[in-house]
Amino acid sequence: MPETTAAPPNSPTTVKLKYVKLVYQYLVNHILTLALIPLLLSLLRVGPTEILSLYNSLHLNPVQILCSAFLAVLISTVYFMSKPRSIYLVDYSCYKPPVTCRVPFSTFMEHSRLILNQNPKSVDFQMRILERSGLGEETCLPPAIHYIPPTPTMEAARGEAELVIFSSIDSLMHKTGIKPKDIDILIVNCSLFSPTPSLSAMVVNKYKLRSNIKSYNLSGMGCSAGLISIDLARDLLQVHPNSNALVVSTEIITPNYYQGSERAMLLPNCLFRMGGAAVLLSNKRRDAARAKYRLVHVVRTHKGADDKAYTCVYEQEDPQGKVGINLSKDLMVIAGEALKSNITTIGPLVLPASEQLLFLLTLIGRKIFNPKWKAYIPDFKLAFEHFCIHAGGRAVIDELQRNLQLSAEHVEASRMTLHRFGNTSSSSLWYELGYIEAKGRMKKGDRVWQIAFGSGFKCNSAVWKCNRTIKTPADGPWTDCIHRYPVHIPEIVKL
Repeated sequence: MPETTAAPPNSPTTVKLKYVKLVYQYLVNHILTLALIPLLLSLLRVGPTEILSLYNSLHLNPVQILCSAFLAVLISTVYFMSKPRSIYLVDYSCYKPPVTCRVPFSTFMEHSRLILNQNPKSVDFQMRILERSGLGEETCLPPAIHYIPPTPTMEAARGEAELVIFSSIDSLMHKTGIKPKDIDILIVNCSLFSPTPSLSAMVVNKYKLRSNIKSYNLSGMGCSAGLISIDLARDLLQVHPNSNALVVSTEIITPNYYQGSERAMLLPNCLFRMGGAAVLLSNKRRDAARAKYRLVHVVRTHKGADDKAYTCVYEQEDPQGKVGINLSKDLMVIAGEALKSNITTIGPLVLPASEQLLFLLTLIGRKIFNPKWKAYIPDFKLAFEHFCIHAGGRAVIDELQRNLQLSAEHVEASRMTLHRFGNTSSSSLWYELGYIEAKGRMKKGDRVWQIAFGSGFKCNSAVWKCNRTIKTPADGPWTDCIHRYPVHIPEIVKL
């Protein structure tokens, strides 16, 4: 059989299909408006005399008019009182580690050779991972990890937590002008470091927050815990009017640097780096004008009922009794399944009618006519202008770019965040949002989709709408380097 080749991008056939799809999208997405046009035209033909005669024919007395007006006011009041409160993201701040914490590739590998001097194969494995990781030369690790061997003491871990969390909150308070007494809700999430007293209690003590503050500390929930914190804050702000919520997302690296030789447990050493973010949310109407974003949706998907998904990111001891995080080889497959479940839920909430109809028709066709039909992947680029994909690693970003059919520009923020800061766990989404703002790309009305994955296994999404065109920030983690980005990231960096 002769080979068939796809039509070139600019061929007449491709151009015709493109215009057919545009016409289809316009007709479906505006079908209600188009259907109302004949009705409006018929109303325009009705003159004042016809309207007056219609009113007289109803024979309404003042009591009926008054009752009707009262009923309309009552219905309107019930509607507006039952309507969910709008949740605003006033501002946020990301921690920028000092240059003294930087770990260039050469430093990282030298330390690996010294720490794993009895196991050269593990050193070579880490070097191959680092070469393909997508990280740059400016990522940072906490001071305790710079010692040989590392000193992961409780005191050092608390020191890192205080440095990252307090710096982020101080910066946020400076940007927003909020005072400690104005904070009504506090949520801190950190997956692997859970001291007593908790990190949230540490913040309460440092800033002398009110005794009646609603304080929460989330641990063990992985890299997607930042969006879980946003979801919790949203629910609390729905029931507590006129309130502010402070959300702090971080991962403390000091006590979690693996010093063994199991390959699956060495991976996190190559990817995870220092980072944290503080976010101020509000349900106050007066904050609508100054807030950067409005929260539209949060969708959470949990695949923990499946044993493989539950154990694919698992903290455990190796045969030598050293604790670390074991990343399963099935991780990307499980992440893909979790993503599929998540976008199935979020799709109907955000996609235009044209995409939903195509997806439905394809689904029906596969069920009734031919199960081998290729599944239709909705075009999420029609629903969002910006994408913040958790910078968990190059493979994660590649997989989502392929599955969602995104362009290089759509995943630019994620790739550059991974390159400059590494995997900062639950705070990575805020570094990515900061990148988009630093590039001056965030305009009023733009929609942002944040997607994160976490142990358990979870895939969580948050949708934000930009309240106002955001000027390029004068401060923040990208200030001194944004002019250098985007950079070319080769497939392999030979060390």
